[in-house]
Amino acid sequence: MNVVSNFIDKLSKYSAYLAGFILISLVLLILTEIFLRSFFDISTMIADEYSGYLYLASIFLSLGYAFSKDSHIRINIITSRLSKKINRKIDIFAAVITLGVLAFALYRTILFTYDSYSLEMLSENVSETPLYLTQLAMPVGITIFILAVVLFIFKGFSNDS
Repeated sequence: MNVVSNFIDKLSKYSAYLAGFILISLVLLILTEIFLRSFFDISTMIADEYSGYLYLASIFLSLGYAFSKDSHIRINIITSRLSKKINRKIDIFAAVITLGVLAFALYRTILFTYDSYSLEMLSENVSETPLYLTQLAMPVGITIFILAVVLFIFKGFSNDS
């Protein structure tokens, strides 16, 4: 279990590093666009499109790490008044529901990405980017998020003794 836990932790951490790198790339792309428009009156013609793609990828790739570090928003008006044992059981129950929702989201994003691939869909902008390439971050990020939730559930059961 410890090897699997370390693997999932490292995977979510590397995914977060990649998300951070993608965010830096997004900022550099926007700064380049601003610089080119301001001083040379030209455009990259792809900054609007690719900033959306990069933003989407950074969000999905950072979900698992944010979950593993308790960075998601939690509303604990009721649970803050309960004992730790009951609170842990509620957390496990909520994580199981989360797992179901994420499994559905993973299934739909895989279908979405596969449809874009099989239909050879391209963006309608100048770049004509194959859309499946930009959509791959969604199932990958959700998969890492699912692994983090599964690890959370197993840790909750192992600490439940």
